[in-house]
Amino acid sequence: MQLNSKEELLLNAYRRLPPAAAAEISALAQRLAALGPEANIDWSDSWSDEDLQEFTAASLRRLDADDQEDTP
Repeated sequence: MQLNSKEELLLNAYRRLPPAAAAEISALAQRLAALGPEANIDWSDSWSDEDLQEFTAASLRRLDADDQEDTP
């Protein structure tokens, strides 16, 4: 199976997760997939701009820490 660049990025990010987090993401993806393509999910009120900035900053810190652990 050939992966496109977005699929590859997603798979690599998924592989870097701790097992418990990966299981949570898998469960969430399965629940969302069960809704089907006709489902309309309004995520607009779920995250404020501040939430997104905080999440992004924490994600970048984690990636930097992971990269430092991987670098000899």
